[in-house]
Amino acid sequence: MTTSPAVPQSWESPARIYDYRQAANPIRPGLTEPIPLEQWRPPDLESALSSSIQPLDLSGALGCEGPATSPALAAHYVLLHPGEPLCPQAVATSSLFYVLKGAGGLSFPGQSDPLAQPLQWGQGDLFVLPHGFSPELTAQEASLLYWVHDAPLLRYLGVSPMVARFSPCFFSRDRLDGELNRLMADPMAARSNRLSVLLAHEAMPATRTVSHTLWAMVGVVPGGAIQAPHRHQSVAIDLILEAAPGCHTLVGTELDGEGRIHRPKRIDWETGGVFLTPPGYWHSHVNPSGEPARLLPIQDAGLHTYLRSLDIRFAGGLAGQD
Repeated sequence: MTTSPAVPQSWESPARIYDYRQAANPIRPGLTEPIPLEQWRPPDLESALSSSIQPLDLSGALGCEGPATSPALAAHYVLLHPGEPLCPQAVATSSLFYVLKGAGGLSFPGQSDPLAQPLQWGQGDLFVLPHGFSPELTAQEASLLYWVHDAPLLRYLGVSPMVARFSPCFFSRDRLDGELNRLMADPMAARSNRLSVLLAHEAMPATRTVSHTLWAMVGVVPGGAIQAPHRHQSVAIDLILEAAPGCHTLVGTELDGEGRIHRPKRIDWETGGVFLTPPGYWHSHVNPSGEPARLLPIQDAGLHTYLRSLDIRFAGGLAGQD
């Protein structure tokens, strides 16, 4: 007769077994909290008394350690005043900064890496930094930056980055505007669901993303346009770069028989504002004004693309408003 080997009690006590029918989809309130549809207004830079970093924190609603805007990403506003530098730091593999207002520079005090070079930035510029590059930001005038990093993902995994997976990367406003203007001049572009340029790093040739976790895009919604709904499994954190009154996004979980979002919730745009779209939600951008609107969605889609789980789907192309 064979006897079972002794098993330490400390190994057996944490073991759990669940009925598949009750445990296969744990995304529900009180368990794995659903990701909420959320929106933030930009801070008033003129009334800010000092430089500060303001997280867009949903960690309470997500049931995780903060700050976290989504389970994988944390977004922040960075307010900078001349003579009051800031050193934004996070245990992250990737940090993306976009300059909403102002001008200034960054440096890397005490860092010997030859790629840790000073940089001057201005309104409309975007730069991405890997692990190991901790910047000091200084302002030549009152400035507002937007900062997104992937620390919540690493915190959940209980890991710290070991090496830089890519080099620092800079996109000037002139370069971004030039690419968007070329896209808008392409007669074939009018048939596309999205008029956008994807930002990528040469170190990510397979995923074509700006880092191995972050996905970023600068998009235009022409005046009078209605984008047909689309969805994906990554969480979208959208920064509104420029929008006239009336621009908005319709969001919902289902489409009707005509390919429109069923009972959508409307999110009104505001320049400098941010809104979050949960994974799997259909969303459609609408611009009833006569001026083009621009936005910068940032997602954890670099990771989803690598895992082959993004599952982006489109309901149609770009339509004009009646």
